[in-house]
Amino acid sequence: MFIDFLKDYLSIIIFLFIALVLSTGFIFINFICSPKNPDPEKLSAYECGFEAFSDSRMEFDIRFYLVAILFIIFDLEIAFLFPWAISLGKIGAIGFYSMMIFLLILTIGFIYEWKKGALDWE
Repeated sequence: MFIDFLKDYLSIIIFLFIALVLSTGFIFINFICSPKNPDPEKLSAYECGFEAFSDSRMEFDIRFYLVAILFIIFDLEIAFLFPWAISLGKIGAIGFYSMMIFLLILTIGFIYEWKKGALDWE
């Protein structure tokens, strides 16, 4: 039983072990060799416009999370359109109308979010 397992999965186990050793080694080497002398230029605000802050656990506005979640929701729905478009010839009219219902529900959700002001940035 164990021999059969090793025959099938030994190469994967070796690959995972090598990947773990290499990634841990690279992180350790980077920690040891990296310079630790930040200058004011490194600590200045970069393209994002935020000033550098010392506490990484500071609270952000809930709108950041809301916009991120809405982006993920509406962006992932687009991923459902690709398999549908490829297999549309095989699934016929039932597949077409089921996707139209799906898109209608998605559009209603988008309009709801728009009317509630979740997409407004002040």
